[in-house]
Amino acid sequence: MVESLPTEQLSELYEPLASRMRPRNLQEFVGQDHILAPGQPLYQAITNGPAHSMIFWGPPGVGKTTLASIVADSTGCRFESLSAVLSGVKDIREAVSRAEHYRQGRSQQTILFVDEVHRFNKSQQDAFLPHIENGTIILIGATTENPAFELNNALLSRCRVYVLKSLGDEHLIELLNKVLNDAERGLGSKKMLFGPRAAEALARAADGDARRLLNLLELATDLARETQNGATVIDLDIVLQVTQESLQRFDKGGDLFYEQISALHKSVRGSSPDAALYWFVRMLDAGCDPLYIARRTLRMASEDIGNADPRALQLALAGWETYRRLGSPEGDLALAQVVIYLACAPKSNAVYEATGNARKSIQQTGSLEVPLHLRNAVTDLARELGHGEEYCYAHDEAGAYVAGENYLPEQLKDAEFYFPREAGLESRIKEKLEHLKKLDRASANRRYKD
Repeated sequence: MVESLPTEQLSELYEPLASRMRPRNLQEFVGQDHILAPGQPLYQAITNGPAHSMIFWGPPGVGKTTLASIVADSTGCRFESLSAVLSGVKDIREAVSRAEHYRQGRSQQTILFVDEVHRFNKSQQDAFLPHIENGTIILIGATTENPAFELNNALLSRCRVYVLKSLGDEHLIELLNKVLNDAERGLGSKKMLFGPRAAEALARAADGDARRLLNLLELATDLARETQNGATVIDLDIVLQVTQESLQRFDKGGDLFYEQISALHKSVRGSSPDAALYWFVRMLDAGCDPLYIARRTLRMASEDIGNADPRALQLALAGWETYRRLGSPEGDLALAQVVIYLACAPKSNAVYEATGNARKSIQQTGSLEVPLHLRNAVTDLARELGHGEEYCYAHDEAGAYVAGENYLPEQLKDAEFYFPREAGLESRIKEKLEHLKKLDRASANRRYKD
């Protein structure tokens, strides 16, 4: 039998710095101003209530769990948490049973926080629905995955999704200062100081993750040296020791990793093969993972070249696969070939802008219905409702084109999203689309005269 430790010994047990510094209220919380600024819905729910079911979507270490706890404390709700990695339907039922007990017996609402909620399967997610619906629980789920893909529509329709962002370096520096000035929970009693560039290097290595930042800081304090005046100093050499892997990978050359990838991308966009190659080699020499650059070249091929030269996307994909098969140094040459090709290729961001135009239209118009003639008539009921009734099969028409046909929701029948450029193959695409529009206008004129 294991004996319990006395209370005074329990109080002396180690607690990680990241746990000790967990914010207790909005005033202590760092970052996420886009959803926590006064007037924002989440800010209103926290400060004025009532709480509502919600999903926090964001990378690790940005405060999803902490924010859920703050919501509960601020709204007077009981807080209970589950991990989707460790829990099943039985655990959900037990948590709901406790929530019902507190609701009926003490008139207290329960916030049920589910970490990694995307790991629950559909039936497990469905188990929450009736209890959210009848108010037994307020669900707050945390996920690092896109909820639109990982959570079922029924659950999403009952929750508001809040997107949490990686913390910027300025937020991480702010957090470091809080830790150094907090004598009760932080390192204020140790008179901790940072040497030149040390705090900035530590923030960069944390890569937007507050938990990682505090874990690295805790390692650095073990190596810190004391000065004659009693202060403890963490200098750049100490930071390099505790973050060696991160700094070698992303910042070995002394410049910010994201500045370098930005320079590479803009050099490709600006059709400068020499500059693009320079930044590519510079990043490899700094220890950047070549597969990261390979993924970025795919983005460049679609965002900045698009249909002006569709081969760019094929070559970028081939370069990625070649590197996966060969590794360094042989595979580096394939990626260099891709970078140079992308820089020299004709440029068009029409696909990129068209996607943004379509997304903006959807945000403004919502879920418009599919026109009847575009729906499949796979059942008797569908046929009775007129599904597919007036659909014209394009291959039956001259040129495989039905002049005047509308394939958009009726409210958007005249909408245009894609505007090809006069660049490479896209200039021919532009000519074809203009020809098809002439056919549409001629068809409309005939119908008008009839």
